[in-house]
Order: sequence, then C-alpha cells, then structure tokens
Amino acid sequence: MCLQGPGGVPGRDGNPGINGIPGTPGIPGRDGLKGEKGECMRESFEESWTPNFKQCSWSALNYGIDLGKIAECTFTKMRSNSALRVLFSGSLRLKCKNACCQRWYFTFNGAECSGPLPIEAIIYLDQGSPELNSTINIHRTSSVEGLCEGISAGLVDVAIWVGTCADYPKGDASTGWNSVSRIIIEELPK
Repeated sequence: MCLQGPGGVPGRDGNPGINGIPGTPGIPGRDGLKGEKGECMRESFEESWTPNFKQCSWSALNYGIDLGKIAECTFTKMRSNSALRVLFSGSLRLKCKNACCQRWYFTFNGAECSGPLPIEAIIYLDQGSPELNSTINIHRTSSVEGLCEGISAGLVDVAIWVGTCADYPKGDASTGWNSVSRIIIEELPK
C-alpha cells in the first residue's frame, strides 16, 4: 500500500472560455385577454380669460320714484357660457307712516334673472312716528349684488329697478340721493 502525502497548494483560476453556441428560440407566447375599452380623451385648448367689465356711474341720481326703472347700463357679453356679476351701490331710502316695503332688483334685457334666482334687495319699515306726524327719513348707502347665468352673448341691457314687496304696501322710495351711485358689471367664467 502506498501512503498519500499532504494536500498541495490550491491552483489559480484558469482563463475564461469562449462563448458557446447560441440556443434555439423558445416557443412564442399566447395573446393575453382583451382589455377594457379606453376613454376617448380629446385635448381641449381653452383660450385664456380676458377680463370684461364695465362701470356706469351717476354723481347724484336723486331719483324719487317708487315703481319703475331707475338706471340702465348696456354691456357687451363676450361668451354665452359665462356668468354676469352685477352690483348696484348707492343711497337707498324708504319712508312711510305705516308698515311698508320696497324692493330694488336687476333686470337683464328687461327680464329678471332666472339662473338661478332674481338679484334683489329689500327695505322693510315697520312704521314711522304718527304721533309726531313724521317718518323716519334715513338715506343709507346700500348694495344690490349677485350672479346671473344663462344670458346669451351680445349686448345686454342691465337695469336697476324699484318695486313693491309681495303682500306689503309700497312706501316713499328714494334712490341715489346726494351721492354717487354706480352699476358695475363683470363677466366671469363658469
């Protein structure tokens, strides 16, 4: 029998071998399940919004009518799908010896706003002082303001009116006494 001696020192790694022969292509896969129908996306390029507003003002309307049109301002509306913001600012007054009520409201081409509701403000006065044969006579700067939708593009006659409140007697109304009154109209995107 031969005796085996101790193990030798490990050797170095050899040089890398050359690439082998390419393998054969695999079997093609099957088509997957049909997906859901996608949404039709249409890119819309909205034009930038250009401010469109107008102010009509009066130095002293001093209009004492109790029923009817007070002032008018014609405005050019650029888009049909926009809203109009309107504001009347001026002195309002109501006086009477017994309970009374007056209503200030806007019209657009002769009709009140219906999109969504009329634009109005009221003043109700319970009573004056009959024992002194006088009435309260306070003129206050007030405003009537709101948004109206559904108005077509083009010229729009915007007017402020005074009328009665339902089921209340009219009083002695005054608009624009001794002060500046104004109507401001602004077209806004919806």
